[in-house]
Amino acid sequence: MTGGRCEVCGAGLSRLAVEPICPTCHASARHAPPTMPVRPPTPAVWLWSAPEAAAALRTRDLATILRLHRRVNGLSQERLAALLGYDKTYVSMIETGRRTISDVATRRHIARVLGLPMHVLGVTDNDDADFAAMIQFGDSTIRLAEIARQSGRAVDAVNELWPLVARLEARAAEGRAERDTMILLGQGRAALGVSLGTVLPEERLAAAARWTGKALLVAERLGDPVFLAHALRMHGNELRKADHVGAAIAHLSRAVAVSGDREGQGTAFALLARAAGERGDRDLFDHAITGYRDLLDIGTGRGMLFNPFTFREIELRGLISTGRAAEAVRVMQADQVHGPPVAPQWHIIERVTTGQVLLAAHHRDGASEAFRAALVAAESHRLPHQVQRTIRAADGAGLAEIGAEGRAVLQRLTDQLAPAVRR
Repeated sequence: MTGGRCEVCGAGLSRLAVEPICPTCHASARHAPPTMPVRPPTPAVWLWSAPEAAAALRTRDLATILRLHRRVNGLSQERLAALLGYDKTYVSMIETGRRTISDVATRRHIARVLGLPMHVLGVTDNDDADFAAMIQFGDSTIRLAEIARQSGRAVDAVNELWPLVARLEARAAEGRAERDTMILLGQGRAALGVSLGTVLPEERLAAAARWTGKALLVAERLGDPVFLAHALRMHGNELRKADHVGAAIAHLSRAVAVSGDREGQGTAFALLARAAGERGDRDLFDHAITGYRDLLDIGTGRGMLFNPFTFREIELRGLISTGRAAEAVRVMQADQVHGPPVAPQWHIIERVTTGQVLLAAHHRDGASEAFRAALVAAESHRLPHQVQRTIRAADGAGLAEIGAEGRAVLQRLTDQLAPAVRR
């Protein structure tokens, strides 16, 4: 999966990487990430990723494609001719089939100006074959990165996803993107945002939300309800983590409504319960946690957020956040969840929450033990925002020793990035 090691942290680099420092170190050190294009995708990208346009492209008929392009963009033949640098009569003859364009240079010019994939007009670019090969393994790259993140190796996931997304972004910025490419770009953006949201410190989590937001932009335009529901869930959760709780609730409420499968809707309810708890909205939290429980009672899911272990953690944290500490203590004492968490990071999250509940029960020694376990694991998995969460809980309870240990862990994680800062 990797093609080398980061000079700063030693994490594996993607075979597509072009720099010796991993994207996670760049992002955490407040550097601009490497090799990412800065131009936004042109309007042509959205035109040619639409289902209607895809059908026109499949015909490979230049007249059909030009007519659709004009209609969707509200262009006259005269305006299209001006864009192409041709006479209006020439464009009219192409559209009516009275003129056939066989010249490769002319077809390439039309494709470039309109943002068409070159091959639909029977011509190619020098890098088309290389890009086609990348698309073939792009889906596998995203799936392997997700497996890495869920197994506690989110840094590896970021470092593998970044070069893939960078190349897809560059392709889209040139207006050369088909529907399949845009779907892959959307999936890559979402996976990258979630992975960044796992490893970045709290003050940098807005970067993760920006990537999931860009994934949602693709999802809104592609008309794929499954991906739209996924993008809403992921973006809503990253907005919550970036402290935009109101916007998070709006996106997650919509995700509940549009998720078409039990596990997807259960995941949306789980994230909505988390956001409602952080807002202190008791009624919305109760509604969401009840919906989550009802779906989970039908049968255990396999996802990171749709399982009994995660349900218990979200319920406990929500009860604490909505002023029901005594009830949280009762739930923790009464409910025993069998089996490990689906992902290692959830054990860390759960340890911090357990420490908070134990504090509410006045078990300071037990809370300190839970917080220490969370700090050790958070450092191992490079999860600075879980360290920050532990520090806040310890400081609020007057556990000065735990707070100091947490700051030492946070400093060690920061020191890993010092070479990147100097560069």
